[in-house]
Amino acid sequence: MNYIALSDFKKAWVFRHKDLPIAESDLEQIKPMTAQRAAVLWSTMVSREQDHPDFFTPNDWAGKEDNWEEVVDWEQAWEEGVEQLPEPICEYLNWEDNTTVYFCLSRDHVIETQFGVFKRCWQNFMFLVDGSLLLGKKRDAAVQFLESGEAKLGQRPKGN
Repeated sequence: MNYIALSDFKKAWVFRHKDLPIAESDLEQIKPMTAQRAAVLWSTMVSREQDHPDFFTPNDWAGKEDNWEEVVDWEQAWEEGVEQLPEPICEYLNWEDNTTVYFCLSRDHVIETQFGVFKRCWQNFMFLVDGSLLLGKKRDAAVQFLESGEAKLGQRPKGN
C-alpha cells in the first residue's frame, strides 16, 4: 500500500478548511503517501542525507543555490485569495494538468496529486509550507515554497 486515507493524515485539516472548500473530486486525488513510500520518493528525488528542508546542505541539490533560477512571491496572492496558483509559478513549470506531482514536506510526509488539483487547491497546501518542495514526475523543474512567502523556482539536476 502506497497511500494512507486522507482522513488518517494528521495534517488533513488543511484540506477541510471551512474558508477554502475543496471539491470532493479533488479531495479524492489528494493522496498522502505512507511513511515508507514517502521515504523512498524523498531519497530518490530530494535527499539521501537530510530528512527535512531545514537541514538541506550544498550536498543536496535543493541546498545548492545554483539550482535555483528565480524567486517569486506567493504570499501576496494567497492573502488576496487568488484562486489559481500564481501565474509566474505556473508559467515556469509549464506542466500539463494531468502531470503527477509530489508535494514534499519531509522524508515521512509526501502528498501525491495531479498538477491541476494542486493549482486549484494551492491555498490549502500553503498551510503546510515549511521549505516544502513541489516536484513533478519525470520533470526537472521544481518549486520550493518558503515560510517567508517566497517560492524558489529551479531545476533538479539530471539523475535526481
